[in-house]
Amino acid sequence: MKNHFFTGIGLFSALTEACWKEAYSFQRFTKDLIAGITVGIIAIPLAMALAIGSGVAPQYGLYTAAVAGIVIALCGGSRYSVSGPTAAFVVILYPVSQQFGLAGLLLATLMSGIILIIMGVARLGKLIEFIPLSVTLGFTSGIAITIATMQVKDFFGLQPAQLPEHYIGKVAALATAMPTLNLGDTLIGITTLGVLVYWPKLGLRLPGHLPALIAGTGVMALLWLFDMPVATIGSRFGYMLADGTHGQGIPPVLPSLVLPWSLPDTQGVASGLSWRTVTALLPAAFSMAMLGAIESLLCAVVLDGMTGTKHKSNNELIGQGLGNIIAPFFGGITATAAIARSAANVRAGATSPLSAVFHSVLVLSALLVLAPALSWLPLSAMAALLLMVAWNMSEAHKVVYLLRRAPRDDIWVMLLCMSLTVLFDMVIAITIGIVLASLLFMRRIASMTQVRDTTVAGQAKVLRVNGPLFFAAAERIFEEITRMTASDRLIILQWDAVPVLDAGGLNAFLHFCETLPPGKHLVVTDVPFGPLKTLARAGVIAIEGRLSFYSTLDEALANLPKPAAATGVPPGTRG
Repeated sequence: MKNHFFTGIGLFSALTEACWKEAYSFQRFTKDLIAGITVGIIAIPLAMALAIGSGVAPQYGLYTAAVAGIVIALCGGSRYSVSGPTAAFVVILYPVSQQFGLAGLLLATLMSGIILIIMGVARLGKLIEFIPLSVTLGFTSGIAITIATMQVKDFFGLQPAQLPEHYIGKVAALATAMPTLNLGDTLIGITTLGVLVYWPKLGLRLPGHLPALIAGTGVMALLWLFDMPVATIGSRFGYMLADGTHGQGIPPVLPSLVLPWSLPDTQGVASGLSWRTVTALLPAAFSMAMLGAIESLLCAVVLDGMTGTKHKSNNELIGQGLGNIIAPFFGGITATAAIARSAANVRAGATSPLSAVFHSVLVLSALLVLAPALSWLPLSAMAALLLMVAWNMSEAHKVVYLLRRAPRDDIWVMLLCMSLTVLFDMVIAITIGIVLASLLFMRRIASMTQVRDTTVAGQAKVLRVNGPLFFAAAERIFEEITRMTASDRLIILQWDAVPVLDAGGLNAFLHFCETLPPGKHLVVTDVPFGPLKTLARAGVIAIEGRLSFYSTLDEALANLPKPAAATGVPPGTRG
């Protein structure tokens, strides 16, 4: 365990494998630099938009992409992942920031990082494989719906009296506020969204985020000529530097070391570090950790398919945990691997984690050089970016395919997870979805366990059990066997197709043996190793004249026992 832990932390797992164990040439450096710049261009506006969507000032999204992006790239288990703020977290972070302020959000992020490291050290990285596709699609689509709804206000420049916490109330409030629509904000949002939608059809390698923002800002400039004001980053957000300097927009300084709990909460006072605060933030921190683990590991799987490489899931969790522990001390909010940015990283020619480091360096440079220009970006254009992110995140084509082709059980699970995510909470949706999917899966497997009469004329009653004898199927199977053998005194059960015998199946078998009417004899043949081990561990032994075991059906037929006289003695099957 210790060796595994230090492999993830001290030896920089992804960087070691990608650079130190392979020849790192100038050509590879150039490819990584170009890929890093490409992804950085995408990340800068997205990081700001996601921070705004999470209820904090845009610079904190840039701090996240810069600090967490470097730490996770160096310490994670996937060489091509690019980490930073992602859309999936918006629905979790926004309520936390509204209730606890920036201080609470950073403290919850730090706590989620600790949980992620515990998950990595405990080798829980493979658990992602046990989350069904219907559950994953359900909660990601639900998150996408929630994010899209949250952007309506800025996209149309609405002025609602208040936005309730719950989804139904939020939709009602937005609908009521539609008369306050700002034509300027709406035109900018439509222009930005239109460029984002049609840009990929041009076939250019340059990502559409930057051209879309330029187009939206151009529309804003035209509107200003006609004295039509619109909301910008500078008009909504302000800052105060350490020397007391006030400003609007984004501060042109690098992130500095801070203690998360020393920052002001929603009341403007330092929240402090207390057990009460930690316990209040623990549910949100757990949600962040679970979502971060799921999204980062899903991203790593996608990248493995694109590149033919193999990530290290537990090291990836440790790297993500370290990033989310260190970033809050520099103002960074929750980070995880971003699938879209990571895929763009691969397509741009990345060869190692250094491309993600270069992406973070570009974000830091933007803070120093482009801060005044970034403050002029219209909020409706940022909302349009998030609308496109929400659409891509929803994976609508997969949802439609599942609705048309998947079994009915999977469809209901997906729709339930989607609804619960929108109306309640992602953790509730995933928990109920996994439980329901598991129950439905067990029902399917149980229905596959069948018993078939293979008796040949002149032989004893031979029944072949096909499928696992586990708690969900065993009782039904033995009830069926009882009905099929009501008039038979000699019963042969062939178990060659029984791969599993669990405690429930064992109990049903023993109950069947104990209730076997006097004068009947049960023979079990062809028992595989797994069920045989279960029987041996339970001390099940042969009882002369009542219960016999044979290696094969042929051997049993060659040594057909004579049924015992009806003595009324119970078949003590437990030895």
